[in-house]
Amino acid sequence: MPTAEKEQIVQDLRQTIQDSKAAILTDYRGLSVADLTALRKKLREVDAEFHIVKNTLFKRAADGLLPSEELNPHLEGPTAIGFARNDGVAAAKALLDYMKDHKTMALKAGVIDGKVYGADQVTAISKLPPKEQMVAEIIGALDAPASNLVGVLDAVIADLVFTIQAIADQKAA
Repeated sequence: MPTAEKEQIVQDLRQTIQDSKAAILTDYRGLSVADLTALRKKLREVDAEFHIVKNTLFKRAADGLLPSEELNPHLEGPTAIGFARNDGVAAAKALLDYMKDHKTMALKAGVIDGKVYGADQVTAISKLPPKEQMVAEIIGALDAPASNLVGVLDAVIADLVFTIQAIADQKAA
């Protein structure tokens, strides 16, 4: 029979999962309290949070919200999860940057926009540019042909004006 405390933990985790766009599962062994505090601070900068969870409680909380069949094999041993509210790529990048300095920590898997990715795939996703940069590049690529067309049309009109001015100057002389 679950205790009221465990029920509350499951409810809180369920709400966190619903509010998140991504969940990055890690093995946090070897991290001190100071290390965990520093990691949480780094994740807050990218609108993410880091929770140490019991696997059984997380499985209950994620039931129906995340693809459990694909996720369950990764829920073995000590598990801590980085939850990203907005940008899963930024959270993955922040976690992997932190892991470079803390070799005892290991990436298990990730769920980004409802799809489960392995550790290698999460690492590859973390190398993508930020969402804002990708949007800016796409808008720039879409805008370039129109800008070039305006430049070409402006040059044609300018050439015509200069030609007419040259003819007028020649007739005046």
